[in-house]
Amino acid sequence: MNKKTIVIGASPKADRYSYKAVKMLEKNNHEVIPLGFENATIDNLPIETEWKDYEAVDTITLYLNPIRQKAYYDYILKQKPKRIIFNPGTENPELEKLAKDNQIEVLEACTLVLLSTGQY
Repeated sequence: MNKKTIVIGASPKADRYSYKAVKMLEKNNHEVIPLGFENATIDNLPIETEWKDYEAVDTITLYLNPIRQKAYYDYILKQKPKRIIFNPGTENPELEKLAKDNQIEVLEACTLVLLSTGQY
């Protein structure tokens, strides 16, 4: 099943986990929207630097530390994802509570592991 996924904190650097997540999501036939802070691409997929609204978002997976996340709380909640994945190092009790209060599932997990084990 295709799960539209927004990757927040996407990087064009191949050694970054956000880069690897974008690639693996594409490989697993998920529609992926990389959001980042620099005009760049991951292969032919542009990293969006304008934070637009999207419809039918299944998952937001975070690659931003909790301090940087604060500026995007409203944006994240406005997308109304079914779930938010807090990758290692991004765990944030404040945002997790806000998500749960908005009926959004919260996972503290690694997107790469979920994808590679068929649990995504």
